[in-house]
Amino acid sequence: MTWDWQYTGDVLPDLLHGLRYTLIATTLGYALALVLGLVWTLLRRTPYAAVNHTVRWITEFVRSTPLIPQLYFVFFVLPAFGLTIGSLTAGVLTLGVHYSTYTAEVYRAGIADVPKGQWEACTALNLPRSRAWLDVILPQAVRRVIPTLGNYLIAMFKDSPLLLAVNVVEVLNAAYQVGSRSLRFLEPITMVGLLFVVVSVISSILVRRLERRYATH
Repeated sequence: MTWDWQYTGDVLPDLLHGLRYTLIATTLGYALALVLGLVWTLLRRTPYAAVNHTVRWITEFVRSTPLIPQLYFVFFVLPAFGLTIGSLTAGVLTLGVHYSTYTAEVYRAGIADVPKGQWEACTALNLPRSRAWLDVILPQAVRRVIPTLGNYLIAMFKDSPLLLAVNVVEVLNAAYQVGSRSLRFLEPITMVGLLFVVVSVISSILVRRLERRYATH
């Protein structure tokens, strides 16, 4: 089978439309993972053993189960309990919750890496606990883990084709649809691979620049 440039040009708009949904799902899912991961981390540091153990078991369960069964549960099982969610929303929520269990561990490592003297200084200055966290501890902790958080962004982007399982018309689903209509898969699937490489490389460059500007080593 030879490469058909005319066909490639014809299917490219459909692939770029699918890429748009891929980027939307990745961006929103990553934002949710960053916020929810911090929530898990802070809950793990509470003095209440019941909260600590409950959060630990929840995050371990989510992290230890594959992403596709989680997608199926959110999209196909929750409607049986009266909670119907759109495919894109289900994909964003599942990606966000799944990766939040990983970002939680990243935050935990960053917080543990903050020098003990910083905590002692907050106590000596009699800073309120909220100010100590927001103005002293978290800024230092996040700067220490920027490289790892950036890597999870790229990993989430590469996992986004799994949203095909819940009918999100992301870039791989778009390639499958146009290939099914023409029975030619060489061009659309190859273009999907190239689009993923391009976006991943650009993301890596941006993450490295962010790391050089803000991260501490």
